[in-house]
Amino acid sequence: MLTRSNGAWKKATSAAQASICRDQQWPNHTTKTPVTSVSQRRHFSSAENGTKASRNHPSSAEAKQKRESDREFLISVLESSATKRDAKAYLQTYGSSQAKASPKNSPAFTTVVSNKSIPGAKDAPLFVQGPVQVVSREADEVPRVAIVKLREPQTWDDNLLDGVAKTLARLRDLGLRSVIVLECDIEKSAVLDWKDVVSQQTDRLQKAIRKYGTPGAELVDGGIWKRSTTSQSASTVGRTNLSVGFGEAFTAPLRHGHILVVPSRAVVEETLEHTAADANDVIFALAKYFAGLQVSADQIQTRTAVVDRVIIIDPFGGIPASNSSNGARVFINLEEQFNNIKTALGATGQQEISSPIAGISGNPKASHVENLELVRNILAILPATASAVITSPVEAANLQANPAYQNTKDAEEPVAGEVKTRRWQNPIIHNLLTDRPIYSASLPIGRIKSTTNGTYQRSSRMPTTTLAKKGLPVTIFPDTRHNSWQPPKPGTPRLKLTDTCVDLPRLIHLINDSFGRELDAEHYLNRVRDSLAGIIIAGEYEGGAILTWERPFDLDEETAYNSGRLVPYLDKFAVLKKSQGAGGVADIVFNAMVRDCFPNGVCWRSRKDNPVNKWYFERSRGVRKLPGSNWAMFWTTPEAAVREGVMKDYEDVCRGVVPSWADSKAAD
Repeated sequence: MLTRSNGAWKKATSAAQASICRDQQWPNHTTKTPVTSVSQRRHFSSAENGTKASRNHPSSAEAKQKRESDREFLISVLESSATKRDAKAYLQTYGSSQAKASPKNSPAFTTVVSNKSIPGAKDAPLFVQGPVQVVSREADEVPRVAIVKLREPQTWDDNLLDGVAKTLARLRDLGLRSVIVLECDIEKSAVLDWKDVVSQQTDRLQKAIRKYGTPGAELVDGGIWKRSTTSQSASTVGRTNLSVGFGEAFTAPLRHGHILVVPSRAVVEETLEHTAADANDVIFALAKYFAGLQVSADQIQTRTAVVDRVIIIDPFGGIPASNSSNGARVFINLEEQFNNIKTALGATGQQEISSPIAGISGNPKASHVENLELVRNILAILPATASAVITSPVEAANLQANPAYQNTKDAEEPVAGEVKTRRWQNPIIHNLLTDRPIYSASLPIGRIKSTTNGTYQRSSRMPTTTLAKKGLPVTIFPDTRHNSWQPPKPGTPRLKLTDTCVDLPRLIHLINDSFGRELDAEHYLNRVRDSLAGIIIAGEYEGGAILTWERPFDLDEETAYNSGRLVPYLDKFAVLKKSQGAGGVADIVFNAMVRDCFPNGVCWRSRKDNPVNKWYFERSRGVRKLPGSNWAMFWTTPEAAVREGVMKDYEDVCRGVVPSWADSKAAD
């Protein structure tokens, strides 16, 4: 891991260093509230939190703090492990909006993030290669926003709230403006009225955000309206009686780069009085409005912002994995996994991730189910590129290494060989820059990589952040809902690639596009006709895998079956070029293979110089270079390395499979 002491600062370009080392003047920023009608003013109040008009310059202490904060910001960018493809995608999406939101930082950041020396870029397992060509967005496009839910901020201490505010300010600097909805457990307050609780927390948050530059945070308290009947919507998902009644209250400050703070309350349209509102309903109403799906009596609204992220910062953290010792689920493909995960959360005896914050109320299971349903409903009405991050305030604030926020059990039971000085990446900033979780969804939990020395070491604190996407459906032939794949008895019918359930032309196109070469389809169909184990298809043939049962040493089918020596073999693993590095397609296919199809293990081969080998290595249980060939053999089979007979069969299969390419290039 890069730190200031071992060279991260030197990685910044001269432009970046100049940007953050010089004394910067803070602009005198004021925003005029749009002139509205009397009735609109009764619905909307705004608190501007930029610098005071009487102060044109920060104090020396504030300037020093600002420079230090900028240094940390650039280091966090350098440590994000973004590849060249990530940098290209980020700049295409946020290039111009980021410049408008934070002009003082944009040249420096653009130089850093597009630099080929980004940590990890040269070692990244790129499926395609080529120069980065940056195409910035049009300057007049609508702003890109994250809708953020803060759960029970009244239980967070000032350091925690300050850290979260800092992260949200950094998202603004990177081009993503936050609309923050506060969910306070006001019913548990024994002393203060709910209005006082909400007001105190909105004030705390605004003051915290104000520390990290201008424009600051603006309170929008009256833009959400509540009707006696459920409002109309262009979507049938998650209907609510809340709607955005005064859109300019949100769009005007967003256009000027503000972070918005929205209390979980609404104005009753009939009485014009404030009333408590469910935070999830407020969030969904905002998502509908920004997406242009809110229908009024006289017109259909157009899109006013692009919601790229839904961020839920909950003391209970992300959605727990089935094994509580593995922390949170790293990635959720909602299209495939929603029902199973929701069922698992409601199962008797399901353990939960404990919260390190004292005084947190509520049922953890209920909170996880609520968060899961919220992101499913919102992502259903947003573009497929949108995603949701569910994390804890500890990780959002990047305070994981602080002993005050460490789980007591972790402190008492350290894992042998752990790196105690590890600097934790911020999962929210990392996700914005890469559109991925910090840890790959298909990476075994024991393979969390230390960024200090390149060795694999298990962390004593498992991830508590979940990235969820609308995702892709996964189709598996034969069906694995009841049993994983088993060797077929000789003479029994088996799946063929020419069966009507398989779209063979699309499958061949997927292989050709992924490998960048043409498959000899006739030769390939003949080769796998009597050995096909099954296929996995992600989405509309955006990714897939073809797996076979191979016979080692030319054993006849009867002998190989009766002796249990049919080898499960990954014959083709393919992802369309347009889907490589995005959406987790490769992870989805790989997880389906090792979780559902071949949970007891599978082997495959790859050229020794294949750039994808690093990705394969991290997900396999072992690798062996095959002498006298250009092949490396991988496997996921437990204890395979100590079973000499198994390894010999695997090696014979990996050496003996005949390629089926139409060209004369070396085999893949």
